[in-house]
Formats: sequence, C-alpha cells, structure tokens
Amino acid sequence: MFKIRKEKSIIGKIDTMSQKLVILLVIPVILSLVLMLLYAGRYHSAIKRMETIANLKHVVSSDIPESVWGIVSGRETVAGSKVHSTIHEVHDTLQEIMDRVDEEEERLALVVADRTMQTLENYVNQIRDNIEEGRSVVENEEVLNEIRGVAALVDSMLNDYIAKEIETTADRSATLQLLILVTAVIEGIVVILAWVLRTRSMRQTAAFVKKPIDRLEEVTTRLAEGTLDARLRETEVTELRNLTISVNTMADRLEEMMQKSHKDERNLRKAELRTLQAQINPHFLYNTLDAITWKAEAGEKNEVIQLTGALSNFFRISLSSGADWIPIGQEKKHIEGYLTIQQTRYRDIMRYEIDIPDEIGEYYMLKLLLQPLVENALYHGIKIKRGGGSIRVVGRLVENMLEFSVSDTGTGMTTEQLQELNERMKEGQPTVSRGTGGFGLVNVNLRIRLYYNQSEGLKIVSDENGTTVSFRVPCRTKEEIAENESFSG
Repeated sequence: MFKIRKEKSIIGKIDTMSQKLVILLVIPVILSLVLMLLYAGRYHSAIKRMETIANLKHVVSSDIPESVWGIVSGRETVAGSKVHSTIHEVHDTLQEIMDRVDEEEERLALVVADRTMQTLENYVNQIRDNIEEGRSVVENEEVLNEIRGVAALVDSMLNDYIAKEIETTADRSATLQLLILVTAVIEGIVVILAWVLRTRSMRQTAAFVKKPIDRLEEVTTRLAEGTLDARLRETEVTELRNLTISVNTMADRLEEMMQKSHKDERNLRKAELRTLQAQINPHFLYNTLDAITWKAEAGEKNEVIQLTGALSNFFRISLSSGADWIPIGQEKKHIEGYLTIQQTRYRDIMRYEIDIPDEIGEYYMLKLLLQPLVENALYHGIKIKRGGGSIRVVGRLVENMLEFSVSDTGTGMTTEQLQELNERMKEGQPTVSRGTGGFGLVNVNLRIRLYYNQSEGLKIVSDENGTTVSFRVPCRTKEEIAENESFSG
C-alpha cells in the first residue's frame, strides 16, 4: 500500500496559525467580557433595587402617615384617600424585589418588611372601623401613633436591606476588581503564549517553505551546471507542487534533448568517418593494377591470379556492404590481402607475420582498424629504412578483452614526432593521414573511442628500433551488436 502524502498549503499553514492565535487571544477576552458583563448586570440590578427601596422609604415613612392623618383629621375619607392602594403598591414592589434578590439575608429583610406592611394596613383598617363606629378622635390618634411607629419600623427595615445590599454590592465590586486583575494577568500570559506560538509557528512555516525552495535552488543549480539527472522530490507544499512538476519535466526533456544531441553528434562523427573510409588511396589501386599488368605481360599466371584474388578480397572486406562490424577472421583476411599485394612491390625489403588465432575469428570487431596500422608501419617505418624490415600483427583474447598490436622494425619516431602524433590523436579530428592514401592513426584512434565509447584508443611506443601501435577493446559477439549496429557476416 502506497502512503498518500497530504499536500500542505503555505496559505493554509498561515491561516491555521492565525486561527490558533485568534482563538488563543479571543477566548480569554470573551470570558472576561462575559464575567464583567454578568457582574456589571448584577451591580446595575442592585443599584436599581436600592433606588426603588429608597423611593419606598419616603412612601412608607411620610406619604402613608400623612394620608392617615388626613383621614383622622377629617380632611378626607378612607375611601377617598389612596392609602390602601399605596400600601398595596408597596407590597407588590417588595414582592417583585424579593423575586430578584439572591442573597438570603436581603430577602429575609424584605419579607419582614412586607409582613410589617400588613400590620400597617391592619391599623389603617382599624381607623376606618373606628370612624364608622363613631369613636373619638383621641382613639384614632393613638392608632395613628402606632401607624407612625410601624412606618418608622418598616423604614428601618428598608434601611437594613439597603445596608446589606450596599455590603453585597461592595463585595461584588471587590470581586469584579479582582476578576479584572486576574483577567489582566491571564491576558498577559495569553499574549506571551501567543507570541511564543507565533514565533514557533513562523519558524515551522519558514522551515516548511524554505526546505523545498532550497532543494529547488539546489536542483536548478545542478541542472545549470550540467547534472541532467538531478530531480526534485515530491513536495507537500501545494504552491510549489506545479513548479516541482514543471522543473522535473523540463529536466527530463533537457536530458532527452542532450542524449539526442549526443547521439546525433556520434552519428555525424560516424558518418564523417565512413566518408573517410571511402577515400581509398587511388595510388594503391593504380599500383596494384600496374603490378597485375606487369605480371600478365611476363606470363606469371599464378602471380596474376594471386594478386587479383587479394585485391578482390581487399575491396570486398573494405566495403562489407556498408557494415561497420565484421568478424575478426575477415579483418585478418583483409590485412593478409593488403600485405600480399604490398609484398609484390616490396618483396626484397618487407617481411610480415600475422599472429591472430583462429579461435577468436568468430568474434566481431570494428572493421578497418588493423589495415591502417599496417599501412602506417609499411610507409613510415619499413619503406624508408635501409635494408627494410618486418611487420608483425598480433591479436589475443584476454579476460573478455581483445588486444591487438602492430609492430615494425622500421626507423621509429623521434620524441618530438611521437609527442606531435599524440597531440593530434588527443584532438581527435577525423583527417586523412598526411602523406598516405589510407587512414591515419588519428582516425583509427578516434573510431575506437567513438564506436567503443571508451576514453582511450591507440597506445604508441617508438624508438630507433621500431614502432609498436596497440589497442584494447571489448570483445563483442554477433548477438551483442545485432540490435544497434550494422554488421557483416
């Protein structure tokens, strides 16, 4: 099971961090506001109740006794006065306040005051009854004095309630102050925690963004330096995902283009070398045909047949139907044909030996590697040496590698000539050999490096006793080259 990597957006990370900070900062503020509003509401309710009680005090201690005095003095009747409605209003107001009071002591004070108001109403009713019975004013004045005493008692009770309410409100005010202080401390702690969270989140977000950006910069730098196999790993950052895909796609296409360019360059170099291969020295052909003519005129039939067969084999193998790879046995026949023809001209000065075992003849090699080396040995070693010399061609299979060498006992090269030749081979420009009509050592060296894809080609050792040119290439079978290379059977 492949684990699906969840993408993470930069904006999402910042949004999440902002939400955390807002929640961290807002919740304490909301709580403190709720508590302060609650306490402020209770404080306001207490003030309203005390204001209402203060108004009742005046009604109880002044308005009701004066109304009763008016009745006793005969200025107004019981029915015409509003004493009963006033007492009932006081009773209803006290009941309403009691329903809103939470503290038991305050409620008890109001309950006692309300019951005392009932006593006050009873005294008013007694005065009414006395008037109806025709009793003296003195008796009603005595009851009025009782009413004034009860009113003063209720006023005192209401004062007690106000005192208790003030005490409770003061406690609530102290609690509110403490709450404000605690809230301020909590807010300070929350601000510190928010700052720590913000710093940590910013570092995490920066690392979250910086790491893929650094990787992007690293990969693009490597691509710019030519490391075309550099690729970006899949990123979790949503905003960088498309850029990562685009960079990897660009790198893939760039690598494909470079591979195609390299392949096209190799094919172009091969085409150039094939063109050079076709530039067989015409003098070699002319001289061979002249030799055949001379032999025919001299009546040397066998020599004519031998030279004609050798020339035919030489060109047949040289062309090989356009193939690049031929069996080692054909390459051996090719140099045998070449040396057979040349020995007709240089019989007195040239001797040769070909030591290539038949056991390796079925393996394949790039064609026309040995003949140019033999030609170079003849024209630049044996031919210009007094008394001539010998050429020896050796081929061996060593640890799945083919090792070939062409040695001559010619004049050899000076140190300067050898250095110049090595410089020309290092440059690797395909050119026709100077002074010869065949391929030079430079071209053979380039073909070995190009077709076998190796850094080293020819190795040359030369002194006054002669020159040895050798090379080492991988052993190839017909099956190994059949898919990608043209070959000759």
